[in-house]
Amino acid sequence: MTLPRLYPILDTDSLERRGVSIETAAAAFLEGGAGILQIRHKGHWSRAVFESASQVARLCREAGAALFVNDRADFALLLQAGLHIGQDDLPARDARKLMGSDPAIGFSSHNARQLCDAGGEPVDYLAIGPVFTTASKRNPDPVVGVEEIKRCRSLVEKPLVAIGGVTRQNALDVLRAGADSVAVIADLLPEEASARTLRERMEEWQQLVKAA
Repeated sequence: MTLPRLYPILDTDSLERRGVSIETAAAAFLEGGAGILQIRHKGHWSRAVFESASQVARLCREAGAALFVNDRADFALLLQAGLHIGQDDLPARDARKLMGSDPAIGFSSHNARQLCDAGGEPVDYLAIGPVFTTASKRNPDPVVGVEEIKRCRSLVEKPLVAIGGVTRQNALDVLRAGADSVAVIADLLPEEASARTLRERMEEWQQLVKAA
C-alpha cells in the first residue's frame, strides 16, 4: 500500500485535554488535506464513543481518506476501517483471519528484531518507535532515534511508519532517513485548539512533508 507522508492519529485522551471532539478534529484534519486518520481510544468503547467514531468514518468516506482503528478489530470491522495492532494486541495472523483479506492492517514494532519478525506477518505496513521521547504513552519503549530508522529501512520491504515524538522540527529528518510516513499526535494539536487552528496546523504539516 502507499501511505501519505503524514499519518495523523486522533488520540481521544489528547483531544479531550484540548477540549476538542474527535469529530471536530477529524473534519478539520480532512479539510486541511489529511489522506489518512487513525482513531486511538484506550478507554472503554461506550456507545457514545462508537457513535463519534462512526461520524469520523463517514467523514473519511466522504473525503476519500483511509481510516484505521487502533487495537480493536471488532470496531474496525463495524466501521469498515483498517486495523492497527501492537505487540500486545491480537496476533497479526489471527487479526487477518478476523478482518478478512481486504482491510489493511498495520503493525507496531519497537526495535529491529520486532520489525524483522513483523516483516513476515500478513500486514500491510509496519510502524516503529518511539523515534523520540513521547508523552502520548504512559510507559513508552526505549527511544529508537533517526539513525536506527535508516538501518531499519533496509530490513523490511513493507511501508514503514515512524512514530513517537515526531514534530514539525524533526519530521523531515525522519522522512529523509527512510520512513515512508510519520505518525503524529501532539504536534497536530495547538494549545488553543479549534476547528480553525486544527485545520491550519494540518495545512502547515502538509506543506512541510511536501519538502521531504
